[in-house]
Amino acid sequence: MKDNPTTRRAFLARAGAAGLGLASSTLIAPDRRVWASPEPAPTSGKAEHCIMIWLGGGACHIDTWDPKRRGDPKVKRAGSYYDPIATAIPGTEVCEHLPRCAALLDRFNVIRTVHHDVVDEHAAATNRMHTGRPTSGTVLYPSIGSVVAQQRGAAGDGVPAYVLIGYPNVTRGPGFLGAKHGYVYLLDTHSGPSGFSLPPDVSPERQTRRERLLEQVRRGYLTRHGDGKTLRNYDESVAGALRLAGPQFMNVFQLDAEPAELRRSYGGEFGQRCLLSRRLIQSGVRFIEVSHNLNFINGTGWDTHNDGQLNQHLLIRELDDALSALVLDLEQHRLLDKTLVVVATEFGRPAQFDGGGGRGHHAKAFSIVLAGGGLQNGKTIGQTDELGMNIVSRPVSVPDLHATIYWALGIDPAEELYADGDRPVPITDRGRPIGELF
Repeated sequence: MKDNPTTRRAFLARAGAAGLGLASSTLIAPDRRVWASPEPAPTSGKAEHCIMIWLGGGACHIDTWDPKRRGDPKVKRAGSYYDPIATAIPGTEVCEHLPRCAALLDRFNVIRTVHHDVVDEHAAATNRMHTGRPTSGTVLYPSIGSVVAQQRGAAGDGVPAYVLIGYPNVTRGPGFLGAKHGYVYLLDTHSGPSGFSLPPDVSPERQTRRERLLEQVRRGYLTRHGDGKTLRNYDESVAGALRLAGPQFMNVFQLDAEPAELRRSYGGEFGQRCLLSRRLIQSGVRFIEVSHNLNFINGTGWDTHNDGQLNQHLLIRELDDALSALVLDLEQHRLLDKTLVVVATEFGRPAQFDGGGGRGHHAKAFSIVLAGGGLQNGKTIGQTDELGMNIVSRPVSVPDLHATIYWALGIDPAEELYADGDRPVPITDRGRPIGELF
């Protein structure tokens, strides 16, 4: 290993780790990479893409990936709402409504001890899970999708680096990285990105005239204001949109080109979103978030207060169909090792039932699932207590989770980005990758 002189920053980092009693478990390598293992850090991951499936509302971990004893809301007996079943990982069980994923769980890693301190506020918890940091009044931090877009860019020509299939939200945005590293969003799989196509009455010649007129407006703006940063961001967005109007990207949305049997295996609209994600990956999109909070299925989505709990199994079954189909489809196309699939949510739910038979919020311990991505799959990370309320072993912070995702994608989680042009901000808030997965 090449000798590097000790910098002031490296010295302080080592001293801080020692002060926290972490010196024996944290290695800060000469290139500043941080590794959560006493072993030397191996080469970072080689995944090329990431698909994040977002379970908006707070999916109950003990009703999905971390089942406990059976509870009963009628008599207020705390516990899981469903029975457990065995999986392809010996000793690991999941909810009975995840049978297809259970049979494939050796392609997955179940992380059962993710935690943070946001309980009552969905928006703040969603922000925490997307940016890896608390909400700030002074800095708008970039989402994980925008960081991946900024660090890796698109993997193909004429396609965006980052696609959001769901409703746009600031927590998914680029923050201080600027609009260039934002997302292209789709509300459904039927209409596709219709905004990229010229209206029927706008010919190429008319579009050219419009661009010439816009150039005059640009020059006038610069004469009056001088600072061209806002204008450059706008121009980059417009140029990107025009590139995306080409046939390469638009053809991705022709889902009817896929075999009917495959489309059926994915299921309904959410499943078709996952199928579209595979096609987007093939086109060169780097990061995709697929939203699964379609409230009309059980009335509340994953926010299962009160009666939402009664039909939660419909959501779980839909997730099981689509997620298992996606993993097998990626595997069939030899893309699973190159694609990290992340199933995430803002927090879990407590073992106790509320007055309406549903559950409240719980952030002290909940489950996140990873699949593929070239990881050492087939592992269950961490253990919670008999009701899934507290962590017994191997806690995983949100920054650690983010560092794991970045490391799998070949991104240094300690690299610094710059807010407001000159303020250094590390990609993660001192996150360390989960060493067991590499």
